[in-house]
Amino acid sequence: MKLKPESFALQDYLHQTFTCGCGRIHHTDLERILLEAGAVRKVPQLIRELGYRKVFVVSDQNTRRAAGEQLERILTEAGIPFVSYCFSQDPLVPDEHAAGELLMRFDHECDLILGVGTGTINDLCKFMSYQLDRNYFIFATAPSMDGFVSIGAALIDGNMKVTHEAHVPQAVIGDVDILAQAPMDMIAAGVADVMGKYTCLCDWRLAHTVTGEYFCPEVEKMVRIALKRMMDQVKYIKTRDPATIEAVMEALILTGIAMSFVGNSRPASGCEHHISHYWEMMFLFEGRQAVLHGTKVGIGTVIVSRMYRQFLRKGVDYQEAERKADTFDLKEWEEEMKRVYGPAAQGVISLERSEGKNFPEGVKLRLKTIRGHMSEIRQMIETLAPDSEAIQEVLIELGAPVSPAQLGISRDTTADSIKVAKEVRNRYTLLQFLWDLGLLEEMAEENADEIMDGGMEAAGAREAQAAAGERKEAAASVQKTELSA
Repeated sequence: MKLKPESFALQDYLHQTFTCGCGRIHHTDLERILLEAGAVRKVPQLIRELGYRKVFVVSDQNTRRAAGEQLERILTEAGIPFVSYCFSQDPLVPDEHAAGELLMRFDHECDLILGVGTGTINDLCKFMSYQLDRNYFIFATAPSMDGFVSIGAALIDGNMKVTHEAHVPQAVIGDVDILAQAPMDMIAAGVADVMGKYTCLCDWRLAHTVTGEYFCPEVEKMVRIALKRMMDQVKYIKTRDPATIEAVMEALILTGIAMSFVGNSRPASGCEHHISHYWEMMFLFEGRQAVLHGTKVGIGTVIVSRMYRQFLRKGVDYQEAERKADTFDLKEWEEEMKRVYGPAAQGVISLERSEGKNFPEGVKLRLKTIRGHMSEIRQMIETLAPDSEAIQEVLIELGAPVSPAQLGISRDTTADSIKVAKEVRNRYTLLQFLWDLGLLEEMAEENADEIMDGGMEAAGAREAQAAAGERKEAAASVQKTELSA
């Protein structure tokens, strides 16, 4: 069957294998999507239809109150045997300790794992179910992130954010009545996570041009369509309109399916996510309370979209870029990584020694490609990179932060995050592109000053001026990105 993102509904992506012009065959192991009002009542029927006998229900303190207790009552009334485990930690950190705790509490008579929650619960259940060769369902309690059906489990492992091999859930269940009652900051985080696709898709195209990395125009189109459908509804989110909440959840699921089609997170995660991961690790090291993933991604998207546009005004000195490449000193770089990554530095250093992202030979080869395709790259950025102010307008209207300062992140940490967030993954993005051109440090310092000094004042002014007409204009500005590949 041919992939047709323009005409497909969410359910059309299931139970099919798609041939594609990119040369690959796309498939997802996701079997069922139950996204409707009152979906919680249909869970026993779904469990029976798929032939499961005993369920291991996993929640945390918040998600058990939001839906877990109700779900357990419904399973009891339906005569479905289950064992329930609720984490006591609040907030719950998805690290090796939590994963080990869950494995120790698992009842091996259970043939299905049912996670009740969002990012943390989903990743822990995904990881455990893969390790134990069990299927799992995820019952979403908030439309807050896009990892519901991604194939990786993002956990904190040895102080590093590591994506472990895993599998997609067999079913995603979203009761719109429950999703609509989620805290507004979680709903806003989901919107922000989806808007991060504007910059990550630019990163994907950039990587394809510079490194020849695999790129699928049809999968890109899937994600852009999901973005447009959500942005068409975004002005109604604060009213908790059910159709709007459903549109956000559909976008989150569809971008997850796009990841499963490609086999990694490339269609949904670029350097806006890497910046978020860096902040997450810093918060962990400092013993600070975690911030929602999508909240950090939203701020990262503001920063990256700003830097894409800023690059268009920059000149490039290729001789100077080659000279900077030749001066790369691995030992000096490693010392800097120890400073900025602290306990996680060894993982970053090992990755660089293995992949050599910053080694002069590779940088200079990429510079030759960049120089030959610079006109194409600039045209791509001009056409596809979003307006950072328009992104900010949407986030501000939802009450979401738009500056690192609003999360208590200092000016120097902001600069560090722009300079070194690329080191958490072997993935080509705008940040590695700017490193190759010898511009990254300069632009990091410039943006840290402007984001911290001017960004907050601008955010305050926009908050004071927010009105329905301005919101509509901002949303339209974000949506200017073409849907065609």
